[in-house]
Amino acid sequence: MTTFLARMRRTSATALAATLVPLVLAGCAGGSSRPGDTAYVARDVESLYAAAKDRLDRNQFALAAGLFDEVERQHPYSPWARRAQLMSAFSYYAGGDYNKAIEAAQRFLQIHPGNKDASYAFYLIALSYYEQISDIERDQKITLQAKTALTEVARRFPNTEYASDARLKLDLVEDHLAGKEMEIGRLYERSGKWIAAQIRFQNVIENYQTTSHTPEALFRLVETSLSLGIPEEAKKYAAVLGANYPGSDWYDKAYDLMGRYAPNATAS
Repeated sequence: MTTFLARMRRTSATALAATLVPLVLAGCAGGSSRPGDTAYVARDVESLYAAAKDRLDRNQFALAAGLFDEVERQHPYSPWARRAQLMSAFSYYAGGDYNKAIEAAQRFLQIHPGNKDASYAFYLIALSYYEQISDIERDQKITLQAKTALTEVARRFPNTEYASDARLKLDLVEDHLAGKEMEIGRLYERSGKWIAAQIRFQNVIENYQTTSHTPEALFRLVETSLSLGIPEEAKKYAAVLGANYPGSDWYDKAYDLMGRYAPNATAS
């Protein structure tokens, strides 16, 4: 699980770093901010935006977000306000305040639904959910929200770099969700709740069949079918396992299991 999350973080950071460059370069090149100048006092829009960008460049993400918010609050009708909204969302994301990042990006989309940067706002929302995915022992509500948001990015903006990254992350999310189903199924199996276990394993092969968990799910279905006294069902699952994963350890285990407990129904 640690490896999975580490892989997710690296992928997100790399993709976002590439995206941030044009956004930051779009900021004001003029103006400056004094090191201690973080008070939210009335300022002209250029120097206020420059102060926010300066905090972002120094990785002071919470301060940057607050100052970008001030740009919109103090100068709501200026062209800078739209840009500041999106930069505020990014600053919250970069600082790990994912809920505020989602709120800021959603607000941007509500105000500017047809803006050229809408794709980035959708992508930022998806990343913010994605970064909050927890290990498979915990509730997977956030994982499902990440899946929905990533799917939306891929659907709305299919030919963008955001969609390419979203599709990559969706594969990892699917594997994560399948892993959760497997964990619950194994728990039921250990408790002798064969039918409940089968429902979970069936869900994996029906809804997450391209993930790394499919071979084990098929093997577990062989196990539970034998435990329920239906060797013909076990044979069916063993045959599917052999056809799709003929050299896998899971098929070898299934074949041995069938030979020991259902010799008259052994899969070929």
